[in-house]
Amino acid sequence: MEPMSEKLDKIDLKILRILQDNSKITNLDLSKKIGLSPAPTLERVKKLESSEIIESYHAKVNPQTIGLNVKTFVLVSLAWQKENALNNFLDKIKQIEEIVECYIITGEADFLIKIVCRDIPTYEQLLFKTLSQIEEIERLKTLMTLSTVKDSKVLPYKYD
Repeated sequence: MEPMSEKLDKIDLKILRILQDNSKITNLDLSKKIGLSPAPTLERVKKLESSEIIESYHAKVNPQTIGLNVKTFVLVSLAWQKENALNNFLDKIKQIEEIVECYIITGEADFLIKIVCRDIPTYEQLLFKTLSQIEEIERLKTLMTLSTVKDSKVLPYKYD
């Protein structure tokens, strides 16, 4: 997808910054913050949505409050010699709901996956009963998180 940043003016950037901080802001409040009337403000937001600069809106749920206390990152090395290893691996991990993110990476592994689950026994079960049974995986290395020091949803961009 071609970057649209050159088509964004200062008002668009202000809208993006504000909506990343608080997507529940009313159109009226947003219009006051950016200095436009409500109708053109809404039109700009709709344009940002239709051009897929704004992909979606989400509620950020605190995992601990619903009993999800363990977050790990796992380095995964694939057994590339297995037939169709990549597609088979991807199909299998897409079925595991505790895997909330997956990235193809460079360096000492092929993938970095983020897992969120209830507790250590749940993670252990996921590791030994589910992940280790995926034959396309050659090696797993768990990185256990202790606490979160920063979790910003605002993309690093020059907004003003």
